[in-house]
Amino acid sequence: MTAPRTPSHERRRWSSPLSGVRSLKVRFSIIIVAAVVIAFLLTWLGFGLDWPFWVRPIVAVGLALAMVQVLAHGATSPLRAMMSATEAMGQGDYSQRVTATSADEVGRLAEAFNSMAGELSAVDQQRRDLVANVSHELRTPIAALRVNLENMVDGVTEPNQESLGVMLRQTERLGRLVTQLLDLARLESGDSPLDSANFGVLGLANRVAEELSMADPKPHIEIEVPPGLDVYGDAERLHQVLANLTENAVRYSPPGQPVRITARRFGGGVELGVADSGPGIPAEDRARVFDRFERVDEHRSTQKGGAGLGLAIVKWIIDLHGGTIEATDNAPGAKMVVRLPDGPNEKS
Repeated sequence: MTAPRTPSHERRRWSSPLSGVRSLKVRFSIIIVAAVVIAFLLTWLGFGLDWPFWVRPIVAVGLALAMVQVLAHGATSPLRAMMSATEAMGQGDYSQRVTATSADEVGRLAEAFNSMAGELSAVDQQRRDLVANVSHELRTPIAALRVNLENMVDGVTEPNQESLGVMLRQTERLGRLVTQLLDLARLESGDSPLDSANFGVLGLANRVAEELSMADPKPHIEIEVPPGLDVYGDAERLHQVLANLTENAVRYSPPGQPVRITARRFGGGVELGVADSGPGIPAEDRARVFDRFERVDEHRSTQKGGAGLGLAIVKWIIDLHGGTIEATDNAPGAKMVVRLPDGPNEKS
């Protein structure tokens, strides 16, 4: 049974007497000069003590090399630590960290290495969470489809409107999840350039309301947008933003209660708002609702078909436009507020 491995940050705390020197070139220059001085002093001492001629250079060079080894060990220890940590990270262990034992370039490299290792660890955890969440989201509709199909194939149930409707809804849920994952992948990879131009907000709101009006039951959507108000951005992407926010608001509003789409001009651009009459979002949860697979009400969101990706995509699109989005209180209900700047920005 092998002994447990000592964490890297506990094994590498030895530092050189020259650790305060901020330049690696200066450190090695000091080491070389010190080695020459010690060799000279020992040679002179050996001459004074009448050491044999062949002993003097051996002692001088030996002690000089020993001193160089001691001083250089501290300068190169972070490099050896990074090599060992890199090998461990190559095997999937992102917990490795290197202690910066000096203030020179090697020490700064060790700090940059630790920062990179922390980012890789976070990315690896996000990947694991994504795989786990996607597997969970796919399992539920696939299981429902399989049960219904097996019952029909085995003759346990006959195809009817109700069972076919359930299967259709589960298929639609799978389609939404796949579409959202593809959108998120394109946005993250940067493979989704914005085709930005000025266009009317009222027309955008009317198109979104018209699309959602085909749902059963038909939602009650109120539009409060002044005529002539334009916004600068990618019309298709901002349509996706407004449709997603409005669909969420309809989903969580009581039947017959209105969902309001509003827009106004503010100092630096245009503010869009989508307000519902639902239970609202607790103040402590308002920041994390834009995280992937995040749900304020896990059971309700799952039952209504939400995968927790829509608001993450919305935030990503708004970030690409150089805008902001936040969840606020609507008393009762919640309101999503989007602020978009006038004109192009460096992200688009």
